[in-house]
Amino acid sequence: MFVKDEERVRAIHSRLTDKVGTRSRHSSATSHGGGRSKPVSLPVKSGLSIGSGNYFVKIGLGTPARYFSMLIDTGSSLSWLQCQPCTSYCHVQVEPIFNSSTSKTYQTLPCSSSQCSSLKDATLNDPSCETKSGSCMYRATYGDSSFSIGYLSQDILTLTPSQTLAKFVYGCGQNNEGLFGLTAGILGLAHDKLSMIAQLSPKYGYAFSYCLPTSFSAVNSSKEGFLSIGSSSLAKSSFKFTPMVKNPKIPSLYLLDLTTIKVGRKPLKVATSSYKVPTIIDSGTVITRLPRSLYEALRKAFVKIMSKKYKQAPGVSILDTCFHGSVKSMLTVPGIQMIFRGGADLTLNAHNTLLEIQRGITCLTIAGHDGQNAISIIGNFQQQTFTVAYDVSNSKIGFAPGGCQ
Repeated sequence: MFVKDEERVRAIHSRLTDKVGTRSRHSSATSHGGGRSKPVSLPVKSGLSIGSGNYFVKIGLGTPARYFSMLIDTGSSLSWLQCQPCTSYCHVQVEPIFNSSTSKTYQTLPCSSSQCSSLKDATLNDPSCETKSGSCMYRATYGDSSFSIGYLSQDILTLTPSQTLAKFVYGCGQNNEGLFGLTAGILGLAHDKLSMIAQLSPKYGYAFSYCLPTSFSAVNSSKEGFLSIGSSSLAKSSFKFTPMVKNPKIPSLYLLDLTTIKVGRKPLKVATSSYKVPTIIDSGTVITRLPRSLYEALRKAFVKIMSKKYKQAPGVSILDTCFHGSVKSMLTVPGIQMIFRGGADLTLNAHNTLLEIQRGITCLTIAGHDGQNAISIIGNFQQQTFTVAYDVSNSKIGFAPGGCQ
């Protein structure tokens, strides 16, 4: 899992210097006004039980609707799922693979369509054209060497039995390889005109929120979070918002300004300039990454408090701040607070910062990142149990604690 996570981080980092090549596994969309429809909410579950460190929802596709487990990813624009006849390769998935020929409303999109022209921004790869049919072909490639290749298609998307979207644009994958677990594919939630969120925005408003349940404590946990789509899903008074930040090199990703980190209520002893790096919030990266200098200051402050009661242990993989003991046995754990421009914050307790990586060895789930162009990435482990709101129309991101368990 950590190898895949590290490859994703490298891919995001590479996009800051070169916009040619692969997307992070995870282009800028036009703002849409607030929708009139009530928000629609889908249950979110941990992907650990089906072989992924990320999270998934179930959506319906086609007429009649057939339901599929799909990874949710704020770093991906194009949604896609595996389709029969799998002319090259399909990985094993939980549900039967989608057969487009059984859907009365399925159609492929031609190379002349505007959606085909939008694929370069959405996938960073040029589309191709099938000679005989004139159908548009997409190629989605990811930082961990995973990929999906197939037909750009349209069909009815079913969120709930009463909430549907006609002519939903997605990829019908004929050659799909990589680390997708047993899911059918990916739901793209990025800031791009082909993302599912953008396509739903005329009906619901250009906004969404989610709460990711705790995942690593029990693989077979029945805990559920939610993905809520629509402007009125952001009505919680407990949200604290921070402005979205735009970066022309990575326009589809969601960025914010990290201004301060506190450990045990004390700010890290670092220069203000240490925070002035692109900071991405990403549902598809598991472990938060910080520039090396910032991470070392956090690590030093965290170890200073923890080592008074818990003996340090050797690091495991990318996690190098570890201690002997289980998370449950560690009753004295310093809080870590990430503060963003405007006062929004993530106040992280033990379930957001510590993971028992081996029996009796517990590690801090934040890692340092080296590279010529430093970045920070807020991973999904740190987002667990918070409601995270993406108000794309008004260019702001919000946090509220206690959204799920």
